[in-house]
Amino acid sequence: MSGVVRTRVGYAGGKKPSPTYHDLGDHTETLQIDYDPGVVSYSELLELFWDSHNPEHSAWSRQYMAAVFYHNQEQKDAIDRSLARIASEIKAKIKTQVLPYSGFTRAEDYHQKYTLRQSQALMKEFQRMYPSSERFVDSTAAARINGYLAGHGGCERLKTEIDDLGLSPEGTKRILKVVCGRR
Repeated sequence: MSGVVRTRVGYAGGKKPSPTYHDLGDHTETLQIDYDPGVVSYSELLELFWDSHNPEHSAWSRQYMAAVFYHNQEQKDAIDRSLARIASEIKAKIKTQVLPYSGFTRAEDYHQKYTLRQSQALMKEFQRMYPSSERFVDSTAAARINGYLAGHGGCERLKTEIDDLGLSPEGTKRILKVVCGRR
């Protein structure tokens, strides 16, 4: 999505200090998004959120609970408005939780940019560009490529930004083949 600057997966919503994948406590797996509000609005991100999961679904554990976290009253109000609209459309009980942000713990490296990590050739390029794991995870280019590989964004959009992502000619050809070869 245009305007998304970086993404990180991690854990939020609980009280247990320093959660990990194997010791989550009362936290939920979540996605943290940094975005440019001059390009994409919080309301647009909420639309993507509601379109990306079934708000009627009850998770079988807190680890996989659907939740949206707000940082301030303005975000809470936007969530409440979008939630009311969704509830009127589906006419069912919404199980997605709306929670105040109380902190975020970054997940272990092997969870970050999971889809991108499945491509050894592209990962080699990113490891050259971003030798530290933290810089890789915080990279806008890694977030964008991971999103495209996961099926978000199409061929035409990718072509408009591919030259800005820092890939080699071979890497460019590889990602275009994957994304533009989908039907």
